[in-house]
Formats: sequence, C-alpha cells, structure tokens
Amino acid sequence: MKEWIKAIIILPFNVIVVIPCLILYFSKFQYVVPSVMQIVLGVLLLIFGLFLAVWTMVLFGKIGKGTLAPWAATRHLVVEGPFSVVRNPMITGVICVLVSEALILNSINLLYWAVLFFLINCVYFKVFEEKQLVRNFGNEYLEYRKNVPMWIPKITFFHK
Repeated sequence: MKEWIKAIIILPFNVIVVIPCLILYFSKFQYVVPSVMQIVLGVLLLIFGLFLAVWTMVLFGKIGKGTLAPWAATRHLVVEGPFSVVRNPMITGVICVLVSEALILNSINLLYWAVLFFLINCVYFKVFEEKQLVRNFGNEYLEYRKNVPMWIPKITFFHK
C-alpha cells in the first residue's frame, strides 16, 4: 500500500494537481468564465479520464501485481480491459484530466502543459519504457505491441 501511495503522489498527483497549480500561479492566472460547452466537455473529460486512470491502476495491482511506477513495476503484463485496445490507457486518462482542467479553468497554459506531457510520454515510452517491457516480458510484449496501438484505440480487442 505504501508503494501505491508513493507512486500516486509522485506521478499522477504531481502531473494533474501540483504542476497545473504552479503553472496557474506563475502565469498569474485570472479566471475567465468559460463557455457552457467548455464546461460540459471539461466535466465529461474529467469523469472519463479519472475513471480510465483509476481502472488501469486497479488492473496494474490486481493482474500486474505491481504499481504504475517504474520503481515498483508490474510483474505480469497487463493486456485486459482498456489495455486490450490501446497500450497507454493510463496516460490517456491523465491527458483527459489535464485537458479537462484547461477547458474548465479556461487556461491555454494548462492546455500547453497537456500537450507537453503527451510529447514527453511519447519520447519516454519509445526511449525507455518499451525497451524495459521487452526485457521484462519478451515475446509476450512484442506480440502485444504488434497488435495494439500506442495511442489511438483499435476496434478489435487483443486476446492472449
């Protein structure tokens, strides 16, 4: 449990709470009421993003027997649930939350942060994480990577 709390505080909590607060503070943010459409879309993205992030974290614990953090990574490859249609659903959930914050708070700087976070993860996955997954899971991960897209969900589901 301690590893989970540490992982959540260091990773998603910093990304979706601490960094956005710092961005708003240092950009001298002044709230301007967004349109109703922005609020509705923002709330829907927030609900979807939180649901997806929590669902994937639960799968990491139950099936993967690990956490979302690289220092306490899963021991089993997780390919069920949202992982059967896209390889990075947890990050997709976090990005949805970041975009929702940008919409609800009407902040272009938070939208820039969402884009930057996405780009950082694109590089991180290609340079570090995918190599680690190949080392940890070998052909099982290579087969999964061949059949499941990185970001854009596919229509059919991956089955082991």
